[in-house]
Amino acid sequence: MAIVSLSARRVSEGLRRALGNPFAAWCGFVVAHFWLGLLNLYADGFPLGDVNFVYKFWADQAIVGHYLVGIDGAWVYPIVAIVPMLAAAAFGPALYASTWLSLVMLLDAAAFAVILRAGRGFRPGYGVVVGWWWIGFLVLLGPIAMGRIDSITVPLAIVGVLVVATRPRAAAILLAVATWIKVWPAALLAALLVASRERWRILGAAAATSGVIMAVALFLGSGANLFSFVGQQTARGLQVEAPISTFWLWQALAGLPGTFVYYDKTLLTWQVAGTGVDVASTLMTVLMALGALVIALVAMLVLQRGARATEVLPVFALALVSALIAFNKVGSPQFMTWLAVPVILGLATHAAGHGRSFRSPAIMVAALALLTQAFYPYLYGWLIGLHPAMLLVLTARNVLVFVVLGWALVALWRCGSGVDQSASGDGAWTRDARRDTVEESDSN
Repeated sequence: MAIVSLSARRVSEGLRRALGNPFAAWCGFVVAHFWLGLLNLYADGFPLGDVNFVYKFWADQAIVGHYLVGIDGAWVYPIVAIVPMLAAAAFGPALYASTWLSLVMLLDAAAFAVILRAGRGFRPGYGVVVGWWWIGFLVLLGPIAMGRIDSITVPLAIVGVLVVATRPRAAAILLAVATWIKVWPAALLAALLVASRERWRILGAAAATSGVIMAVALFLGSGANLFSFVGQQTARGLQVEAPISTFWLWQALAGLPGTFVYYDKTLLTWQVAGTGVDVASTLMTVLMALGALVIALVAMLVLQRGARATEVLPVFALALVSALIAFNKVGSPQFMTWLAVPVILGLATHAAGHGRSFRSPAIMVAALALLTQAFYPYLYGWLIGLHPAMLLVLTARNVLVFVVLGWALVALWRCGSGVDQSASGDGAWTRDARRDTVEESDSN
């Protein structure tokens, strides 16, 4: 029995050493992305539906028809979103989907390299652990992790939050560009402006970047179309996957008159109809804004009572991002990719000996990814067909989003109270690595 136990221990240690090797992590990264690429290209459910039929259409309009969405007409996305869509057309329409997937993989590779490089300041091998978590998250989420415009913004946001300590202006530029692709990274910018001592440099760089983008768009003739995405989003109804829509989905399954699922041909999404939907749609926008405001006020309060910025920032960012999902009337499956950014920041910060453990949210967010792939894209037809099993999966996922939000709010409130002062000798950064914090950057 002792020999068996010793052999098992040796195998475990050997496996740990193998997985802790950066080369092994890179191999895992490549395998995961090729797997997701194959799923996108060949799996059921049209996971690349938006890329092949919507993004490609907008790119063709610009290249062939000389009609640029966001410039020549109103558009649902901020203006910079057209850039990766046009870039995916570089090798012709036949290779559009493959080029898109390659572009996402290259951006993810850049973010992965930053994760591993940032890990040099952690206890040995922990940067690789954070990298493996992200690989696992992507695989659990499935093809949607690469098949939407959000997959362009996530690696930009990861790099932004990880380099903000030493390069606040570069971080602000990355996050500002990401915001002009898809609005959600604005939550990360807001978290940095509240928690970082470099807030004025961050604000200046973000404002300058936005100014350049707006100037170029206006020069090209966008006019009021530059901000048309705001109206396009606020006018939406309740999308099927949104947490708030869960109530109407169960009512539709129960056969409540006037409650049903329908396809919006203008926005190209499945939505719910029923009594109170219009009111709820309006209220969700208000609740999202109020929720973000309350979270920001709590963050400022805990900072004033002495909490460290490195302790506050990860849980603050997680609270904001999860609130954007919990109170969102859209709730698309790819929104789960947003949560990876604050979790990676939290894992990295804790590995450096600052802030609380992020093991619980890391596990919950991974579970959210798995629950999302459980209904999208393969069984999405069952969901819109109101199959009870898929409604249970979606309900579990949406409830778990609120659990993540609750965890983040409790953790944020406890910052600086002594409950989460988890820095210790074995987890603290070295003198050189301590420069790479939000509070103690080279530029102070």
